Amino acid sequence: MTLQELVHKAASCYMDRVAVCFDGCNNQLPVYYTYKTVVNAASELSNFLLLHCDFQGIREIGLYCQPGIDLPSWILGILQVPAAYVPIDPDSPPSLSTHFMKKCNLKYILVEKKQINATPTLLRRFGSQLIKSTVLSATTSLRVLALGGEVFPSLTVLRSWRGEGNKTQIFNVYGITEVSSWATIYRIPEKILNSTLKCELPVHLGFPLLGTVVEVRDTNGFTIQEGSGQVFLGGRNRVCFLDDEVTVPLGTMRATGDFVTVKDGEIFFLGRKDSQIKRHGKRLNIELVQQVAEELQQVESCAVTWYNQEKLILFMVSKDALVKDYIFKELQKHLPSHAIPDELVLIDTLPFTSHGKIDVSELNKIYLNYINLKSENKLSGKEDLWEKLQYLWKSTLNLPENLLKVPDESRFLNSGGDSLKSMRLLSEIEKLVGTSIPGLLEMILSSSILEIYNHILQTVFPDEDVTFRKSCATKRKLSNINQEEASGTSLHQKAIRTLSYHNENNAFVALSRGSQILSLNTTRFLPKLGHCSSAYPSDSISQTNTQNLKGLNSPVLIGKSKDPSCVAKVPEEGKPAIGTQKMELHLRWRSDTGKCVDASPLVVIPAFDESSTTVYIGSHSHKMKAVDFYSGKVKWEQSLGDRIESSACVSKCGSFIVVGCYNGLVYVLKSNSGEKYWMFTTEDAVKSSPTMDPTTGLIYIGSHDQHAYALDIYRKNCVWKSKCGGTVFSSPCLNLIPHHLYCATLGGLLLAVNPATGNVIWKHSCGKPLFSSPRCCSQYICIGCVDGNLLCFTHFGEQVWQFSTSGPIFSSPCTSPSEQKIFFGSHDCFIYCCNMKGHLQWKFETTSRVYATPFAFHNYNGSNEMLLAAASTDGKLWILESQSGQLQSVYELPGEVFSSPVVLESMLIIGCRNNYVYCLDLLGGNQK
Repeated sequence: MTLQELVHKAASCYMDRVAVCFDGCNNQLPVYYTYKTVVNAASELSNFLLLHCDFQGIREIGLYCQPGIDLPSWILGILQVPAAYVPIDPDSPPSLSTHFMKKCNLKYILVEKKQINATPTLLRRFGSQLIKSTVLSATTSLRVLALGGEVFPSLTVLRSWRGEGNKTQIFNVYGITEVSSWATIYRIPEKILNSTLKCELPVHLGFPLLGTVVEVRDTNGFTIQEGSGQVFLGGRNRVCFLDDEVTVPLGTMRATGDFVTVKDGEIFFLGRKDSQIKRHGKRLNIELVQQVAEELQQVESCAVTWYNQEKLILFMVSKDALVKDYIFKELQKHLPSHAIPDELVLIDTLPFTSHGKIDVSELNKIYLNYINLKSENKLSGKEDLWEKLQYLWKSTLNLPENLLKVPDESRFLNSGGDSLKSMRLLSEIEKLVGTSIPGLLEMILSSSILEIYNHILQTVFPDEDVTFRKSCATKRKLSNINQEEASGTSLHQKAIRTLSYHNENNAFVALSRGSQILSLNTTRFLPKLGHCSSAYPSDSISQTNTQNLKGLNSPVLIGKSKDPSCVAKVPEEGKPAIGTQKMELHLRWRSDTGKCVDASPLVVIPAFDESSTTVYIGSHSHKMKAVDFYSGKVKWEQSLGDRIESSACVSKCGSFIVVGCYNGLVYVLKSNSGEKYWMFTTEDAVKSSPTMDPTTGLIYIGSHDQHAYALDIYRKNCVWKSKCGGTVFSSPCLNLIPHHLYCATLGGLLLAVNPATGNVIWKHSCGKPLFSSPRCCSQYICIGCVDGNLLCFTHFGEQVWQFSTSGPIFSSPCTSPSEQKIFFGSHDCFIYCCNMKGHLQWKFETTSRVYATPFAFHNYNGSNEMLLAAASTDGKLWILESQSGQLQSVYELPGEVFSSPVVLESMLIIGCRNNYVYCLDLLGGNQK
């Protein structure tokens, strides 16, 4: 007896008994079918096949489906025709499936019904050749193909799928779950499908279905008829309940998160909100990269991911074995430079979710395995190291693959690198060689690629002679520094006297990132501002009892809270958390700087003319600007020699602004005009922000040349130069009692330096790079580390505690006015609040990494409430209640943010990588 006859015999005896049980192993209950259900379903399928299939000769039917409860019925239905069934695995590479189908000479393929209403990505799994020869061939029985659920294929791709003479009608359907699926539909005209003309615009979304309302709104929420905006969907009688919603008003319009452009009344899809990224300072839709790659003839299918928000990776299923350089060359013809992928990974097949969409998490795993596999390849020698170092250099900096050789004298920062990319290159190199390399990060940031290579050689091949020249790059020559200083010694070892600066003792208050306030010759604003002071006013220096330091010998405490109640979750975007004090942020003004603004603002408030309050800030455009705080009017603009990431400080007299620059210079500018007063030259880039000593007027600043400097800007000379044992990226921090200057290096050293002589008092090795700036309070000094720990020390160098996060800490700490709490951000996307014992008070989850320093301030509405302003790198500004971490407001800027906010009165100033400096009004209660 045949298998189908045995099944029918059993069914005649046990019609109502269970015949099939299927357990999907997905935490759902198993599904059961009786013999009656199985046999009836099989008979329906057999009748359908006999009616629609023209069988001649050998009868073979392909079965393309995932395992499920219906599989036995389908197999039985095919066998009853009678015909042989040929299983086709949907997870197999398209090329393998195509080969298998041709080998079996299949004329008919049975596809699981729920996959016919497919996404474009799912259809691509068949491969363009198979689609063209079967699904969209001239003899296909398919009359209508409706694609939806994701970006519709470009016309170029669509035409490559159609066989000559195909008459299938193709529709683009669009919608979202929130309005019960489909909302618009568009049939692609035959004339367009058959045209050979290239069309730059995507296929438009079409027209609303019955009862559906489609609106396109700009960033201010106004409906537009032309231009770009976000799609909102709804309908007078069309309502869909989401999550815990109980009632929804008729006519509710839902934001889709999809951005479109409207042209001549037609709507064209641009991309998902979550597909928009900022790369190399420019906005990029990663779906554009995928569409361009798909149009290349050699590409079967592909997907693009933004891996760890750092790398743009193109995954590609190829029709043949291709050289990656060729693909990159083709992409460069059609894409701007900021859209070229960092890496191209060839794979056999794209992974999919159960809904037929690209499984991004699986792609990330594939890439992780890919880079781990690369790191397992042993270095065969010095030449192999040189070649792989050049590859990593080009990959990290997104340089063209066809660049035959990176010039020996190339420097990382001059080639488009930054601090985040340097960490990535460091990680890639250490994976390659299989060990950590002391001092490598400083070399990456300050040396040529040849010098970096020689530095690596000493660790990886210590017994071999270094055949390359030890140095090929000429460092900048020092100016205004004598030979004694060049040797790394202090110029003035005796106790320093107060400088004889100009007699313009202007009374002012200076406000900078991390709630730092400097009050010179006035205490007028201190009660009004309510900020904490990092340096005491020069006319009233408080005497701190340095003997009353509790817990100097206490053991290291690891601050980790297990209480989930202290975690504040981010609610839906744009909706403040429930609380008595809610705020709104509204744009007051913005000022264009020409390029990315990574520096943080300095706000200077003259004591006797508050109306002339000024914001000082620089940008990558090489320009330093002075902007009126209240109006946004530019007072002056000065062009410096290179890009500016250093945040400025003000001189003791208030007449000068001091700022560092990438060209290795420290600029002293007149605060009222921007005129260059003095320039001091270091040996490498200056990203460090200067600090002013209110007791002496000295300016302290670090450099990538691994030194810290004390400058007398009035006598225009260097007082001392101190070697720090590593690149000084962060800003020095001055403490008056005891009188210490704290410096941190990318070599992982935290140093306490005598501000008068430059001599090192104590130092501590943290083991990993310190990008975070140290922060002082009366008892302790705190700093964040790349290993994810916030470290706390006494002023005598003893570690008191450390608090661990799940990502690197680039954010500098900020203390509350009472110095009882410390706030900071982490690359794990959280903002943290700890007490001074290192115990977690609360943490708040943002939507991206937190690079900037938070800012603590009093609510300006007259209450005693303390608030916290913070920024995540995706451009969102978060206003939190500092006691609980509860969200008060969130505002999204149109670019990435690495600048730190500064708040004065009810206004917030911050820089953005879309080239603008922003001033936002903070409105709460009856101010709205």
